[in-house]
Amino acid sequence: MADPDVAVDAALAPVPAAPPRRLVYLGTPEAAVPPLRALVAAGFDVALVVTRVDKRRGRGGDLLPSPVKAAAAELGLPVSHRVADALDVGAELGVVVAFGQLIRRPVLERLAFVNLHFSLLPRWRGAAPVERALLAGDDVTGVCLMQLEEGLDTGPVFARVAEPIRADDTLSSLRGRLVDVGAALLVEQLRAGLRDAAPQQGETTYATKIDPTELAIDWTRPATDIGRLVRLGGAWTWFRGRRLKVLAAAPVDDPAAAGPVAGALDGELVTTGAGALRLVTVQPEGKGPQAASAWRNGARPAEGERLGG
Repeated sequence: MADPDVAVDAALAPVPAAPPRRLVYLGTPEAAVPPLRALVAAGFDVALVVTRVDKRRGRGGDLLPSPVKAAAAELGLPVSHRVADALDVGAELGVVVAFGQLIRRPVLERLAFVNLHFSLLPRWRGAAPVERALLAGDDVTGVCLMQLEEGLDTGPVFARVAEPIRADDTLSSLRGRLVDVGAALLVEQLRAGLRDAAPQQGETTYATKIDPTELAIDWTRPATDIGRLVRLGGAWTWFRGRRLKVLAAAPVDDPAAAGPVAGALDGELVTTGAGALRLVTVQPEGKGPQAASAWRNGARPAEGERLGG
């Protein structure tokens, strides 16, 4: 049965039946740069790029543009920070890729938009679909090109491509493949003309942003769960009152490697709530990344000394 909240809203601007040529592009992070470049390389007329305002970064507080704004400047494309400006350039269609904010109804009623989303909708609607698919241990994810509605990733889908999640995938490697697949899908669909959008079907899940507190390792969790958290990037734990980032690690299947106390160190092995995790690359606070063996040799943890708070 189709999800009732994905019915096409007749009051919204219709997606053009013929292949569009003049576009407005809305995007912000690095993941939205390759699709923009692909559209320009394919000969589409990108009349305007809309992205977030510049942010202050670093100790000097310099204003830095979003990755999409920097790419647009390189490509010689005009840039705006106002969504409403998309209505004033004679575009036939708006294309949204990881823009970071909802497009409101008054705009959607005047210009049709499509959204390239990095999941197999309706699974993982929301801001962090790649992260949540990886953390959940999904075997497969993908990309969808859908019509944009006022709701959060609720629109009907024109096309989708599945992408397996490999056992060694990090957030960077998985996202990179999805971006490449999505850019190709976007160009292919726009060239052919958008038609036959299908309502989303299946169980809906939501991909909320990763809260920084989620990156703190809970050693009472199973080793497989902690391994996925490490592959997400940014995972950390405490060691002797200082932060220790865990940059790479591998779950160990051997039941003999597990111990009664979660977080206990045995060489490069750490006991968990189920199984053990082998540390591969770590980064002590105030230092650079290093092999776990080098860190162990320098820190010389006592037998059974624990990681964690």
